[in-house]
Amino acid sequence: MKNKIDMTNGKVVFLAAGLCCFLWGSAAPAIKIGYSLFRIDPADTASILVFAGVRFMLAGFLVIAYHSLTQRHWIMPPKGSGGAIASLALTQTVLQYLFYYVGLSRASGVHSAIITGTNVFFSMLCASLVFGYEKLDVRKITGCILGFLGISIVNLAGAGPGQGSGFSFLGEGFVMLAQIFYALSGSLIKKHARAYDVVTLSGYQFMAGGLGLWGIGLVWGGTLSGAVGPSALALLLYMVILSAVAYTLWGVLLKYNPVSQVTVYGFMNPMFGVLLSAVFLKESGQALSWTTLVALILVCLGIYVVNREKGAARSR
Repeated sequence: MKNKIDMTNGKVVFLAAGLCCFLWGSAAPAIKIGYSLFRIDPADTASILVFAGVRFMLAGFLVIAYHSLTQRHWIMPPKGSGGAIASLALTQTVLQYLFYYVGLSRASGVHSAIITGTNVFFSMLCASLVFGYEKLDVRKITGCILGFLGISIVNLAGAGPGQGSGFSFLGEGFVMLAQIFYALSGSLIKKHARAYDVVTLSGYQFMAGGLGLWGIGLVWGGTLSGAVGPSALALLLYMVILSAVAYTLWGVLLKYNPVSQVTVYGFMNPMFGVLLSAVFLKESGQALSWTTLVALILVCLGIYVVNREKGAARSR
């Protein structure tokens, strides 16, 4: 009971959600730094997939290991959950991160961070139009328009002084496609959570999806050998912990709190992503350009409008 009370405390929710958003926001600069440390060429898609696969196999193992410790026995996949795990592994890990990792190798961290914020809008549209979990209304549509307007501004206006063109299908376009598969996987999680434990599904789909990415990369000729030093291994470990901790903690918050109360903090994802990309990728010129700032404001405002409406609906 004490744990439940703690996780519903407003300050605890804010700090925990903020930590998750910080970790997710750090993903873009961490991945791009990883390409450098592992000496992966942006055109070497096969090695990019090997890199992603190793990360998610290890992240899935950590999620299951943590869950097993809390249950005091090793957690196995529930009977009959193979289809659920496979569908989630395909959408949430294989397809989402195939497009995200490849796209990120050809797009800036700032642009990628802002585009990632659209997963909130795609998730709402997918839940409404594909799965019928909720209905669209004026305020939800308004939130989507604001968010996508922000994305349009930052991509069509260009990347800022000295940063090159503003949009590339293999760069920003792939990052956007990744958000669509993220949205689809979110609706599938909601569907399968009715029958299976969410954390267990997540851990095993991470391992299965990571194995898939790793296998595709190896068959394609990818490798990480020959450039693995202490810094590269430390970064990989951070990325593994990033996925395992953020996803598990977010799941705990959703378990003990109304969904709207947690997801409203999602506006911090693109904010942290832009700031961390500016610091660690030295993209401050792009991050501080007026197009980026306007786009960031519009995306965050759109996310707030969508989630505020959810909360208002529940309060009535």
